Amino acid sequence: MNVNQLVDFYAPRPGVPTTLPLGEDDFAQMAALGLNVVRLGVSWSRVEPGPGRYDEGYLRQIDRAVAWAKRHGLYMVIDMHQDGWSDLPTPAGTSCPFGTSPMDGYDGAPAWATKTDGAPRCQFTGRDISPAGNRAFTNFYYDRDGVQGRLVKAWGMLAARFGDDPAVAGFDPLNEPGFGEQAPLTSTLLLGRFYDRVLRAIRSAESRPHLLFAEPSIFWSGTGFDAIPRGSFRSDPDVVFAPHLYAESITMDASLGLPVMTSVEHGFALARRAAGDMPVWSGEWGFWGDAGSVASRLRRYARQEDDSRIGGAFWVWKQACGDPQNGVEPTGNGLNNLDCATGRFLRRDAVAEQEISRAYPRVVPGILTSLRSLPGGRPGGKAAGPQELALTGKTTGGGCELDIWVPGEDRPAPAVTGIERIEARKAEGGWRVTGCARGSYRLTIS
Repeated sequence: MNVNQLVDFYAPRPGVPTTLPLGEDDFAQMAALGLNVVRLGVSWSRVEPGPGRYDEGYLRQIDRAVAWAKRHGLYMVIDMHQDGWSDLPTPAGTSCPFGTSPMDGYDGAPAWATKTDGAPRCQFTGRDISPAGNRAFTNFYYDRDGVQGRLVKAWGMLAARFGDDPAVAGFDPLNEPGFGEQAPLTSTLLLGRFYDRVLRAIRSAESRPHLLFAEPSIFWSGTGFDAIPRGSFRSDPDVVFAPHLYAESITMDASLGLPVMTSVEHGFALARRAAGDMPVWSGEWGFWGDAGSVASRLRRYARQEDDSRIGGAFWVWKQACGDPQNGVEPTGNGLNNLDCATGRFLRRDAVAEQEISRAYPRVVPGILTSLRSLPGGRPGGKAAGPQELALTGKTTGGGCELDIWVPGEDRPAPAVTGIERIEARKAEGGWRVTGCARGSYRLTIS
């Protein structure tokens, strides 16, 4: 699950909060849904408000979030979040070039690291393409005035701070990197060099290896295809390819009203192909729009996760009504939808909640070779029904790490082959099924 409640957003409407408070109860609720990973967005503008000056108060907020996650059995991925490069909006009185329009600010880099050389802050098709944002990314990729080096050092500081914490699964150096002004292939080469620098800084500062979540460019997220970052970081065994699988959702074809260029299913195939030897994890995914269409796409997406044995993080847990990504809408759109008129949370979307909390393996011995999970529930989500889970795996030496999450009140009764010492332990919101596997094994629950 993505959590954006520590992100430093631009406020498009004075007096309307851009984020909602983050508390321990958020993590308790996520754990009760069976979730095991939180991708926590943090902002460079808050981490380092001045060159080399870190905000200890903000870092303590991250500390508390990590501690809450650990207390409730969740891993944390720390994500340096940015959208549109920074929180700077189009200055009042700006005349935008033909084909572009004024834009809100969003989030990301501090003002001192935003070098636009006077390029207009005017968007084309959305926040991620603007002359100012493109120039800022180009200057970042070429490390003008040492700007990139400062972010690399900030990552070294964060790795030293969290590098001994087993609850921190890893680090996501930069959310949805822009492509700047150069050709996409050049941008991806420059992005790869940035990842090389960040990985060296992290590895030299941490006390145990953490995962590095390497994202492709925003162009990949927006279209489903682009060149993939290259560099020495790809040879590290603890690097994960982390695209945002938004096919049939908020991709460029959808925003322009064009026919689907990349389907949900093809998006997964492209991600696996692009990753090569790296494992894949979808750092963001989600669907919006007509309820019937959303439900169908949610289910198709979930089936692809299982077929590909790829996990990911849903966007987003909660979204404030003043978040610039939300626009002027009657609700703050997240898994927990906020009624902007009353300030109260609405009932969660039944299909989204069922798919996100469906039965799944948290850990398996050896290699997971197949997975299929169908959530329970009746139409409309009015009552929990039976889960259907089937998985197979294989392990050479055997192991007792098997750990399966199953939601609901009824004790699961698995049918197993090659698995011994099966136990079902009640947990908040469901059950944890554990056991020891050897050789080829199978588990089914229905």
